[in-house]
Amino acid sequence: MAKLREAQKRLTRQLLLRAGLEQFQAKGYAATTVDDIANAAGTTRVTFYAYFPSRGALMKALIDEQLNEALARERSSEHGSTAHDLVATVAAGTREAIDAWVRRTVRSWPDIRPIIRIGRDAAVIEPALAHLVEKWMEEAISDVADGLTQADRFAPHQRHFKGVLAMAQLDYVAQNWGDADWKITREQMLDELVDSWVSLLV
Repeated sequence: MAKLREAQKRLTRQLLLRAGLEQFQAKGYAATTVDDIANAAGTTRVTFYAYFPSRGALMKALIDEQLNEALARERSSEHGSTAHDLVATVAAGTREAIDAWVRRTVRSWPDIRPIIRIGRDAAVIEPALAHLVEKWMEEAISDVADGLTQADRFAPHQRHFKGVLAMAQLDYVAQNWGDADWKITREQMLDELVDSWVSLLV
């Protein structure tokens, strides 16, 4: 019986997260209420508050859990979260490894793009959320720096900023690919992005 209750709790929480993401996408963060999310999940405001103290807490869970899951990021005592495959890819420093990692990551863009966009919108409304997406980005930057450190490439003072540049490129392309008219195909975009990372990190 206890296992069934736990399974039901996990399911309800997932329903609320999914409904929150859908409502934020449809209405925007500012216009979405707790009642909107609860109704979309087929539950009540009371149930929502049993899982999340606010819609901001739900937004934090989307970033901490679903964003990290989509990118295979795991909890890390050093950085908050770590993508071991990113660290290993940067440490390997080959075009083949970087190409494979970028292509895997690009496949996750449809899942991560809305969470990042909503997180940035939410930060304007709720200052307590302002650090969330940027903190998550800093964790990814640290992975790049850690990979460069493992490989002992570049001077120590360069490694973090190399991560800043690499992740800024990736984030900008991820957020705008499909909306912008850059006059290149998807395959050309991937090749250019990989070439840029290789030039920057290798």
